[in-house]
Parts: sequence; C-alpha cells; structure tokens
Amino acid sequence: MNQRPGNQLFDAYFTARDMRQVFCDQGRVQAMLDFEAALARAEARVGLIPQAAVASIEAACKAEHYDFAALGEAIATAGNSAIPLVKALGKQIAQSDAEAERYVHLGATSQDVMDTGLVLQLRRALQLIDADLAQLGETLATQAWRYVATPLAGRTWLQHATPVTLGMKIAGWLGAVTRSRQRLLELKPRLLVLQFGGASGTLAALGDQAMPIAEALAAELQLTLPEQPWHTQRDRLVEFGAVLGLIAGSLGKLGRDVSLLMQTEAGEVFEPSAPGKGGSSTMPHKRNPVGAAVLIGAATRVPGLLSTLFSAMPQEHERSLGLWHAEWETLPEICCLVSGSLQQALLVADGLEVDADRMTRNLDLTQGLVLAEAVSIVLAQRVGRDTAHHLLEQCCKRAVAEQRHLRAVLGDEPQVTAELSDAELDHLLDPAHYLGQAHTWVERAVAEHFALTA
Repeated sequence: MNQRPGNQLFDAYFTARDMRQVFCDQGRVQAMLDFEAALARAEARVGLIPQAAVASIEAACKAEHYDFAALGEAIATAGNSAIPLVKALGKQIAQSDAEAERYVHLGATSQDVMDTGLVLQLRRALQLIDADLAQLGETLATQAWRYVATPLAGRTWLQHATPVTLGMKIAGWLGAVTRSRQRLLELKPRLLVLQFGGASGTLAALGDQAMPIAEALAAELQLTLPEQPWHTQRDRLVEFGAVLGLIAGSLGKLGRDVSLLMQTEAGEVFEPSAPGKGGSSTMPHKRNPVGAAVLIGAATRVPGLLSTLFSAMPQEHERSLGLWHAEWETLPEICCLVSGSLQQALLVADGLEVDADRMTRNLDLTQGLVLAEAVSIVLAQRVGRDTAHHLLEQCCKRAVAEQRHLRAVLGDEPQVTAELSDAELDHLLDPAHYLGQAHTWVERAVAEHFALTA
C-alpha cells in the first residue's frame, strides 16, 4: 500500500487521530469496498448472483490490496474515485476467480458506491463525535458543580457587569453541548441511509429484483432504506454539516471565554499547564491558550466549509456536475476540524485551573460599582425607581471622581443612610449575595445533561 504524501504537520493539533483514520485514503477506500462486498451478499441472498461468487468478492474488498497513489492518478481522468476502484476490484477478483468478477458492482452506479461509503464513514464519525461530546458534557457538569458558588465578574460588552459564578458560565458551555448531542440524536435516522439508485435513480437494471436487493443491501450495511435514492438531494449531508458547524461554534465560545479569562489583565481561569505547552519562542514568561486557539480556529474555519455544502445543494437533475464534487473533501474536513476541537476542549475542561482569589480581587476593581444595581433595586422600593436610580448614579460618579469605594460614598450620603442601615449596605455590596439564580441555572443544565445520558 502506497500512501500519497500529505500535509501532516498540523494534523495532531487540529484533528483527532481516530477521526483522521476514518477519513484517510484507506478509510475512504475501505468504506467503498464495504459497499461492494455488501452488494454482492445482498444480490446473492435474492438469487441474482451465485452464492459461490461472494467469497471471492469479499476477499478482494480489503483496502490494503490497492495502490492509493495509482487510484489517485486514475481519479484525475475518471472524474470520481469509484470508477478506478471498481476496475481495480474487478482485476483483483479475476486473479483468483474470473467467474466471480462478472458479478461485481452489478446494478450500482459510482455515486451509490461513494455516497454510501461516505455514510458508513459518517456513521463512525458521528459515534466518535457523540462519545467526545458525552465525555465533555460529563466533565463540564462536574466543573459546573465544583464552581457553582464561585463569584466572578459578569462581563457585558467586555466591561464588568453584575457578578455571576464560574459554575454558571461553565453551565452555559454545558447546555450548548447537551443541545448538540440532542441534535445529533435527532438527525441520525435521516443521515444513516442507503444510497442505491443505479444509473439515474430507478434501479431499472435490476428489474423486479431491485427492491428486494435494496432492502437486503440496507440490512447488510445496517442502514435505513430511504423513500428513494438521493443522488442530488443533499439535505441529509448538509444537515449533519450544519450541526457540526453549531458544535464548532459552541466550542469556539468556550475557547473564547477561556482565552479572555486567561488574559494577563484577568488571570482568573487557565488551561492546564504541561511541559512545553503554550510557550513562546522568545518570551520565557508566556503561557499561551493553545487549546483555546484550536477551538476558536475551528469555529472560524468551519462556517466557510459549511457554506460550500449549502452552495452545492441546488444540484442538476439526477447527477450533478461539479456541485457533488465540491462536497468530497468538504464534509470530511468539517468532521476532522470538529474532532480536533473536541479533543482540545476535553483537555481544557478537565484541567481548568481556577484562581478564585483573583476573581474576588477583580470583582473589586471598580470599588463596588458592579453592585450599584443591587443597592438601587432595594432603594427603589423605598424612595421610588427614578429617585433611587438618579441617587445611585450620582454616588457612582462621585466614587469614580474621588477614587473611593462605593460603600464609603453611600455611607456618607444622608438620603441613602436614611433608608439603608450599615448592615444592609454591607450585605448589598457583597458579591456572594447578588448571584440571583446562578445556582438554579447550574442545577438545570446539569439535570438536562444527565437526562440525556440516562
């Protein structure tokens, strides 16, 4: 077996090894050969070809028998991968059983081989992605509970807002993972279907035996037999790609949050450290978010690839020219990018390093201003909303101008102290007492995760 040279330098960074094995040349060829072997078994089952021919066909349907470099050269002339592969398969069989060679690929077309082969690959890809999502969900659920009551500054428009908790933030990541798992579960019956239509989708070459063979072939491959062949109806594949795009985007959100929290100015949450990880070629002090970079990179690249799938949907008549071809490397590349993003997300989530003391210090960077709303809400119930809002606004401006803590300014304001005691002010200006439903949101997100896992 001869592997064509490829670009391997970045594979370990952006793609999970198991996913690359699914979509390497050997994985693609083996999936197409699995179709051919199953077709022979199905046609023998209904009596179209002799049972004696099956063993010779199956024996030749092993990817290691084929020269991938030669197939690649032949594809440039043939226009797709199935034509030269079927020719090579026939030659391989004929070496030991000339009679069996007559029954190879009977009634099928090239797109049947390639599309069903792709579906077989996507089935494995879906299993890998769902397994990683489930593991990521488990890790995020654990981390969300661990930090359910750990306050940190909420940030809106990249500015400090009111306090949230780290557990609540992680629960947001978890909810997106859970929804992605639900989407994969819902699309699975639509995606894992046989493609078998022959020349123009009618299976006319198989006559009255067409439906029994199609049913037997679907059973052999453990795929569903759809309502009809889908040679130029590509919504199933695009739907899967779109869900992968959502996964990439959700993981990108996780990566973006972690990278921002790792910034020197924040320094609240960090990716796990390891020898040689995240260093700089010139700056010994650097600790770069290299995992988050993959998550953000995949979230940036996948939408462009996904647009190719959507652009390729209006395919011509019963077999497309060029639009089908545009899919061949696109969906596998999306799968690979998402797999790499998941691998990095698992590492990041499992080894999060949290500096809760830094979070507390950062909450006080504005000297109490992030809790102005808490005071305003309570004061409004005693003096009216407009009065309370105006009063707190003036106190906040004074705190900034005088570089004083808001608590001190409020304590000097007669209109405030007339309504709120020192104990009340101390309580209202404690971030731990203004976390709202953060605990509930964590509880609900974790419950949804476990409901799907059960």
